[in-house]
Amino acid sequence: MCGIVGYIGRREAAPILLEGLHRLEYRGYDSAGIAVPHRGRLRVTKAAVRVDELRDLVGTGLTAKVGLAHTRWATHGEPTDANAHPQVDEDGHIAVVHNGIIENAEQLRTKLTADGVKFTSETDTESLAHLIARALRDGAASLEDAVRTTLREVEGAYGIVVFDVRKPDELVVARNGSPIVLGIGEGEMFVASDIAALVRYTQRVVYLDDGELATLGADDFHTSTLQATRTSKTETMVDVADEDYQHDGYDDFMRKEMHEQPDAVRRALVGRLDERFSTARLGGLDLDPHELRSFRRVKFLGCGSAYYAGQLGANLVEEWARLPADAEPASEFRYRNPVVDPETLYVAVSQSGETLDTLAAVQELKRKGGRVIGMVNVVGSAVGRECGRGVLLHAGPEVSVASTKAVTNMCVSSAMLALLLGRVRDLSMAHGKRIVAAMAELPDRIAEILAAEAEIEAAAVRFASAEHMFFVGRVRGWPVAREGAQKLKEISYIHAEAYQAAELKHGPLALIDAHMPSVVIVPDDEVLAKNIGTMEQIKARGGPVIAVTNAELPDGLADVVIRVPRSEPELDPILFAIPLQVFAHRIAIHLGRDIDKPRNLAKSVTVE
Repeated sequence: MCGIVGYIGRREAAPILLEGLHRLEYRGYDSAGIAVPHRGRLRVTKAAVRVDELRDLVGTGLTAKVGLAHTRWATHGEPTDANAHPQVDEDGHIAVVHNGIIENAEQLRTKLTADGVKFTSETDTESLAHLIARALRDGAASLEDAVRTTLREVEGAYGIVVFDVRKPDELVVARNGSPIVLGIGEGEMFVASDIAALVRYTQRVVYLDDGELATLGADDFHTSTLQATRTSKTETMVDVADEDYQHDGYDDFMRKEMHEQPDAVRRALVGRLDERFSTARLGGLDLDPHELRSFRRVKFLGCGSAYYAGQLGANLVEEWARLPADAEPASEFRYRNPVVDPETLYVAVSQSGETLDTLAAVQELKRKGGRVIGMVNVVGSAVGRECGRGVLLHAGPEVSVASTKAVTNMCVSSAMLALLLGRVRDLSMAHGKRIVAAMAELPDRIAEILAAEAEIEAAAVRFASAEHMFFVGRVRGWPVAREGAQKLKEISYIHAEAYQAAELKHGPLALIDAHMPSVVIVPDDEVLAKNIGTMEQIKARGGPVIAVTNAELPDGLADVVIRVPRSEPELDPILFAIPLQVFAHRIAIHLGRDIDKPRNLAKSVTVE
């Protein structure tokens, strides 16, 4: 991984390819490269540089009408010039760009080396170029057949684009576990790993499914399976504009997207709050009240922030629907031979809808007869297609690696699902009315928090020199603490750990001293007194306390208080997470971090 762009048409390819890479920079990468035909030979320019530097290396004067490009996030081999993509075969005819991981790469490399092939990189991808070249020498009827023959030897995940300089009128594309989308223009075709690279040129797209190949010409394309069976695809119009990937006056995408949250939550709620029956309408579930009542358990599956949003959702399902519910990292699910219960509703949560671990969990559930719905932000994404039904987050395109508006909409959507399940069971009309009214006010409450950004920044700057930080929460505050610690870690690189408040005294309290600040989540609810007790324990050991609260606290108990507006107690976690986004962002800014491109991370994790 991380970013793929390909083009074939009537325009000069290099500027389109480089602009596509620029639009994919937000996904995170450590090297970049481009390959186009030039005077009958393959011209490859690649290095461990940023896209702007690659643009300078490419220069001008390339008139090719076809090519491919890539930004790489290292998996096999360090981020070096040699390991950058595209990778080529020994004769310099075949160029390959690849997202994913070839799991049997070492065996393939050993076999090729024994046959006399000399490798020039440490990547798993280079094996693909050599194998495709070998298949053509061995008599493959076409580049597509050579790619198909090669992929039958491959184990693992891939999204690939292949070009043969001897066949300059076609590109071959394939997908298995790593996203690939085709863009359809007038007399031109595009391919990318993300629609962000395409929307400047077209809104007409086709999504490849796992196990599919496509051969692209300037005027058309066809798709088929690894078994050479032709498939038919339905063209989709994406409701995304080029402007969605602009900064709009903000210095970084994370801050822009934080401030888009009120509107994002309004989109998630519009048409879905039923005031008449005090419930939620989620037509995408395609489940009638009888089916909803048949579930005996709910399990949320997600990775990172999506997992924490699922934990919040599970708490609400138990509270409102009185159904046993929990959340589990999707990355662990299929490896522990899970018991799949036909009376459990499984909810797969993913911003991109392409997270490989989540997609694999969905596939495992379907193999075992589980009933699973998706909760995704991207129409046509793999998780959405695999589930077939679910809840669209409506957060809009999210560019920053650190998720803000998407994770907030995950929490809001999970709350609506919990409300719906509660109302078909034992949650009263009066309680439903109270919750619906509070949900409708969430966008305004979020706007209030964001309006206090300067006050949160003051707290952030005060503690930006800390090397370690605790985030502490109890019950409803626990997933908030986990998400807050995640945000701080991923963009500021400060070591942060989340703990359940009651667990502090079972070991972690030994770490508390004047150099270990604790961010304590303190909603004004039934455990307020317990949370005050936790803060007193920290203060008694000299630890600084940052209280995030909507309660009145004893004077002097917290070193800093970050105020949160009141909502209904069950919805407090949605609001409490917002100032922690701002807190992490302002610390990272103060420390001079690259907010939208945190080191070692990528936006859409499509490898294991």
